[in-house]
Order: sequence, then C-alpha cells, then structure tokens
Amino acid sequence: MRGVSELPSLLESTVALAHEAGSLLMEGFRHDAEVESKGEGGDVVTDYDRRCEALLRERLGALLPGSRVVGEEADDAPGGLAWYVDPIDGTGNFAHGHPWFCLSIGLWDGDAPLVGVVHAPAMGLTHAAAKGHGTRRNGRAVRVSTTASLDAALMATGFPHDRARNPHNNYRPFVTLDARSHGVRRCAAAALELAMVADGAYDGFWDAGLKPWDLAAGILLVQEAGGRVTDFTGAPVRFADAPRLGQIVATNGRIHQPLQDALAHARALPPITQVT
Repeated sequence: MRGVSELPSLLESTVALAHEAGSLLMEGFRHDAEVESKGEGGDVVTDYDRRCEALLRERLGALLPGSRVVGEEADDAPGGLAWYVDPIDGTGNFAHGHPWFCLSIGLWDGDAPLVGVVHAPAMGLTHAAAKGHGTRRNGRAVRVSTTASLDAALMATGFPHDRARNPHNNYRPFVTLDARSHGVRRCAAAALELAMVADGAYDGFWDAGLKPWDLAAGILLVQEAGGRVTDFTGAPVRFADAPRLGQIVATNGRIHQPLQDALAHARALPPITQVT
C-alpha cells in the first residue's frame, strides 16, 4: 500500500468514481427500478444495486492494483487490502423514492481504515476522509459535535429486516434511549448515519448485525472527524471478529461511555418482542 501522503490523491479518485456511480443510481431513482426480495424480512435488492456494484468492482480494482473488492451482492470474505463496497445503502428507501440512500466505499488494510467515501446523490452530499487528513463534506472540513450529555443528544439507530421475529430487534434500546435524549432517528442507511455523526448532525449512532461494507467508510469518517467508534464492549471494530461482528457504537466521544452504559442496561432488560 502506498504511504499516507499519497492517500489524498487516492481519495480524490475515489470521490470521482463515487460521483460517477451516483449518477448511475440517479438514472433509476424514481424511475421504476426493478426490485426483488432478498428473502424473508423485507430486505430488497434492485437492478441498480447490481449495476452499480459491477461498475465499482471494475474500476476500484484498476485504481489500486493488488487490492480486493468486498461487496454486498457477492458477499466476499473480509481481510487484507480491500475495498468494502455497498452500492446502495438504504435500498428500501431507494426503491420507495425516498432520498435517504447512499453508496459507500471504504478502503482498509487489514484492521486499519485508509479511505472512506459516502455519497448520497439524491441529496447532493459527499462525505470523504483519508487516514490522517480529516473528514470533509462536499469539500468542507467537518467535525463531530460537542454535545456532552445523553439528555441533550440526537442519535440514530437501525433495526434488523427480520425485526418482527428476531428477539434481538433493538426495540428495547431504542425506547430506552429515545426517552433519555432529544430523540433517536431511524432512517435505514447506516453509512449515511455514520456520516452524520462525523458531520455533527448526530451525536451518536448504534446498531448491530451490520456488514463490513455497511461500516467501512463511515468508521473512518467518524474517526477522522474527531469521534470514537467501538463495538458494544468498547473494543475496536474488527471485521474478522465473528462474536461481535456488526456491532457498532459511534459517537462524538463525549457521550460514548454514557451511551455504552445505557445500551448495556437496556439490553439487560426483557426484550420487546411484540408491538401491538
């Protein structure tokens, strides 16, 4: 892998590719994209997921020889020097004509994030970061918020597609934290939620059951903006750590421990398994 000093140039090329892929997605947004079910639970995939991932795979491999591409639609194994690609994070939103969706591109070398880009074409937002060079939104430097308490925090989270049957549906933590804060948003695109933590719009975000391509870009965005990212135990997020794979707590740093404590308390309570 090239040195840190060369990462801004690689980031610039990645941002340009993200914009090209975003233009492809906008061809299908609100224009009758083909939607298919990905099994039970309401998860869906569109022809634009596949077309966008194919474009990114082709171009990213050429952009950095020797790297691998790990993507949602092919479900490759993580590890090594790899691009983690989610062609549409928030496919359900995309399919319904809701603008809260993005594409996510993250470059990692083993457990170390190097480059991250989250591009939301319908909203004209591009968050980008390179290791050691900060985070930018549409070219302007951003930082995490300075909120210091949960009761003043605005947060975000997500729910599993099989939440109607899954006892680990996140309902109990959601209800607990929603009552203890300014509110918890649920917009169904984890990469974009992480970008909003980096941007200071959200003070914190948590979720579980996510995949490396959901997290790779957003983790670096938060870290380079001065925030903190861990799993539920407080350990660094590692894509090969099967027992805790997909857990994430991302914050401005100031509310990190209080949020972790509140989540641990909520998870210890009886789960909410039925909503009527």
